[in-house]
Amino acid sequence: MRNLLPHAEKVAALLTQRKETVAVAESSAGGLIAAALLSVPGASAYFLGGAVLYTRVAWRTLKDFDDAQFEGTRPATEANAQIRARIIRVRFGADWGIGETGAAGPTGGRYGNPAGLACIAVAGKSERAAIIETGSADRVANMHAFAAGALDLLAQSLA
Repeated sequence: MRNLLPHAEKVAALLTQRKETVAVAESSAGGLIAAALLSVPGASAYFLGGAVLYTRVAWRTLKDFDDAQFEGTRPATEANAQIRARIIRVRFGADWGIGETGAAGPTGGRYGNPAGLACIAVAGKSERAAIIETGSADRVANMHAFAAGALDLLAQSLA
């Protein structure tokens, strides 16, 4: 977790300075994005909440969730990550949303994506999406890389 702290501190400073908030919808990062943001003192000023939505079953537990929101996309794509970022932003009433989806490993995802591939996105005053490919089957290292990448993408959007 300590390796994520510099990424989270940068985002925290930018959000605090701008008086803006964030919410997170993550999957293969397993909660590390939210945990990193919460590890910075004063997180209640900018972090509204988040969810680890690891399966479609998890998404369906959300009140008024409609599968049609993901129509035409599949997990571990930039388009899917962007939809996740938009949904969580609206659900929490945040200025920014982070969406993440991928395959941490040690094997690839059920949709044919290799281990070490994640798609991340931010939604807010601007939208960005990116692909992270570690080339590794190391689950824990990949989860940390995905979280760091998501935090960095938000920092770029805020800068």
